[in-house]
Formats: sequence, structure tokens, C-alpha cells
Amino acid sequence: MIAPLDDVTARALSLAMDDRARLARRLILSLEEEPSTETPEAIDVAWREEISRRVAECRNGTAELISVDQVFAELDRDLQSSH
Repeated sequence: MIAPLDDVTARALSLAMDDRARLARRLILSLEEEPSTETPEAIDVAWREEISRRVAECRNGTAELISVDQVFAELDRDLQSSH
């Protein structure tokens, strides 16, 4: 028998990318201590603005970029320290 979480995960992964993104957003929002008063549309706009800002920083050379190896090393350290 498939565990409920495995079943939900399999079903979620079969969704189209946009639907998976909306599901992920809802799940993340459900973990917040205080429910967001912003609408999903307002959140989308804010994220799009943030992404545009970050892309512009990368393009104009003002962003501090780090290698993927450094990112994963930091994630490994964080995960090790949380256990």
C-alpha cells in the first residue's frame, strides 16, 4: 500500500508545471506563522518584480554571484548543523 504522503507526492508531480508552482506556493504559505493578507496575484507581482530586479543586477554586474558548488556546500553545512 502506498503511504498517503507518497501518493500525494506522486499525484502532485504529475501536474503541469504551473499547477505544481501554485501548489508549492500554497504549501509554503501554509507554513507561515501568520497568514498572508496579500492575494496570490499580489504575491505573484511581488515575486516578478523581485526576479526582474535580481536579473537586472546580474546583467549590470552589481550582483554578488557565488558558484553552485559554494551554494551546495553551504546547504550541506546548514543541513548538518540542523540535525
